[in-house]
Amino acid sequence: MQHHRFRVERTAHYYTIGKPGPHIRQFWIVCHGYGQLADEFLKDFDQLNNEHTLVVAPEGFNHFYRKGFSGPVGANWMTRHFREDEIHDYAQYLHDLHAYYMALLPQDVRVILLGFSQGTATVCRWMLAKQPHFHDLLLWAGLPPEDLDYQAFHNYLADKNLYLLYGTSDPFLTPDRLTQLHEMEEKNGIDFGESSFEGGHEIPSTALHDFLKKLN
Repeated sequence: MQHHRFRVERTAHYYTIGKPGPHIRQFWIVCHGYGQLADEFLKDFDQLNNEHTLVVAPEGFNHFYRKGFSGPVGANWMTRHFREDEIHDYAQYLHDLHAYYMALLPQDVRVILLGFSQGTATVCRWMLAKQPHFHDLLLWAGLPPEDLDYQAFHNYLADKNLYLLYGTSDPFLTPDRLTQLHEMEEKNGIDFGESSFEGGHEIPSTALHDFLKKLN
């Protein structure tokens, strides 16, 4: 048996809040977590629905039934099966989507990249693979991948605002995992500006509201 690779076109799906144009002051790309769909995820960002903001929520290529062989469907960005190919594919997808909208927006638009849960690793891998133009990176309820060499991209990241936000009762962000984060930050000379809110593995409207005040 011999394994082969053959690249093909894919049809990507995404959802938006707002319309591109010269009036846009903030451009958000928000990446969902494991098992979510982009339209469901985008509902967490209703408070960004204003005349000066464009929000784009891409959806992962991989779809599956959340329970059994029918019923609600979820999406994910990658599994360990042929992981390097999946990383390549979604990084190119996000790169093309980012470039498409940047061409439709003012040059001084503020660009915010957000990843939630599994989407945090997705955004980080895309960011270092393609080095898109952005100003703020928010990792929500997930940690940056430990296998990336952030130090090698020191100049690229030097003028960026990096944030990591999580709920105090999030079952996935244990003290051990946060310790690993701190060790990775020290090793790479990087600071993700860690902060927390009262809650779990979620994006509460109050926590997002508080972050928007910090951002503005």
